[in-house]
Amino acid sequence: MFVICGEALIDVFAAPGGPPFRLEARIGGSPFNVAVGMARLGARAALFTGLAEDMFGRALRAALEAEGVETSLLRAGAGKTTLALAMIGPDGGADYAFYGEDGAEKWIGEGDLPALPPETAGLHFGSYTMVTEPVASAHLDLARREAGRRLISYDPNVRPTVEPDPGRWRAAAAAMAALADLVKLSEEDAAALFPGEGAGDVLDGFLAAGAKLAVMTAGAKGALARGPFGEIKVPSPSVDVVDTIGAGDSFQASLLAEIARRGLGKAGLATLGREAASEMLAFAARAAALTCARKGADPPRRNEL
Repeated sequence: MFVICGEALIDVFAAPGGPPFRLEARIGGSPFNVAVGMARLGARAALFTGLAEDMFGRALRAALEAEGVETSLLRAGAGKTTLALAMIGPDGGADYAFYGEDGAEKWIGEGDLPALPPETAGLHFGSYTMVTEPVASAHLDLARREAGRRLISYDPNVRPTVEPDPGRWRAAAAAMAALADLVKLSEEDAAALFPGEGAGDVLDGFLAAGAKLAVMTAGAKGALARGPFGEIKVPSPSVDVVDTIGAGDSFQASLLAEIARRGLGKAGLATLGREAASEMLAFAARAAALTCARKGADPPRRNEL
């Protein structure tokens, strides 16, 4: 089982044009999407986050239960669910604005670290809960506690509209680079964290810090990975893009699901062969592309791939 750490929220889509604006609300949040994506691919996943008991929080919990994501690590309480307002551009990309200074995902503090189930093989961290306190410090403490025993995965998923200070994002990335076995980031993340650096240099930096596998996604241009096998580039399947929301999360979920299915741990990633790595990355690229062909964060199931 993988424990996915981070926010569950509501994505509110605003149709272009207006006013008046037409709004549509859907369940989401990067770590939430990763957990659901793994479950849809037949992998065991649990979500560790704060979850409000408002109408949106109840909907998020119901969705997790329906998808088969384990909910024993959720921290429930009275409060509000964060809203992420997204306006889709002509290329399918989204501009975000977040509403939730006191959102439930920020309830996790340094005294709230869970005792993990013994079957936990790894943990995944990422998105804005790595730069907002007190949850950022709690997550970092959890990663440090478990790094010697379990596989650690990290996706910065930079969101400047939540935390505009790039220094905070860089500090989080530097701290996690020393702990993570798997790092996946987007081309946009790399530009925000390491302006002016080439993709290969960014990935080599994470490998030098201790990662066994480092991957950079680049939308329609595919993905680049470096690890013990050297370098691999995989193309992105051609699809009619509806929007790109959740594509990176589907890529991440697919990688983790394949790591689980193949029984790879820290040692397995350290000796990952070229053929297996190519298969895993191509699988993840297909999952991301299929997500782009549907509205919102709607990760695929294994039989669709």
